[in-house]
Amino acid sequence: MEYLIRLFEENQDLEQAIPMKRYMKDKFPFLGIKTPERRAIMKKFYNESGILKEPFQKEFVLMLWKKEEREFQNAALDYIDRSLKKLEKDDIYFIEHLITTKSWWDTVDMLAQKPVGEIARNNPDVISETIEGWAYGDNLWLRRTAILFQLKYKSETDDKLLYRYIKQNKDSKEFFIQKAIGWALREYSKTNPKSVKQFISENRLAKLSVREGSKYLKQTT
Repeated sequence: MEYLIRLFEENQDLEQAIPMKRYMKDKFPFLGIKTPERRAIMKKFYNESGILKEPFQKEFVLMLWKKEEREFQNAALDYIDRSLKKLEKDDIYFIEHLITTKSWWDTVDMLAQKPVGEIARNNPDVISETIEGWAYGDNLWLRRTAILFQLKYKSETDDKLLYRYIKQNKDSKEFFIQKAIGWALREYSKTNPKSVKQFISENRLAKLSVREGSKYLKQTT
């Protein structure tokens, strides 16, 4: 961990950190390390630490999550992405903690599509046991996750579940909920445009959701 921190700090660019922080609405400080450089640092760290050959390291993720600069949370996401096959059913609660901590679209969207999607695919029981509560709960980011976790399922998408979660949240005034609904519909329209078109026509959705969800439908009609 200390080695990775040193690598990051040695490559910081405080001038670049300013626009990066501004892009994220000034919610998090940055070291100013661009994505290509950060990935190169992570590759060096993986090669020299051998951490990817070990069991999933929750403490490593938590230590990165507690750091102030956003690059450290991005590093944690990179590590999680490379460890998806190691995740077990009960790790859904660990991922829930990450979703609800230092929450913003950049972390939540990756966690929704990758680890939550992977865990739910391999352990469908977590949908009724956990994700169901997210969709009907009060936390904005968990509701967004419930709408998005099937984003990469394509033909394996449970559209009845997707549509139910969307209808539960369609009256939300939250930008990130309206955007998630549109994104989920747009992605599923690549697989089943007829179903999405019918759903949009039969439900009163926010204009943003309709606009986003209909993007590919316009190309096929």
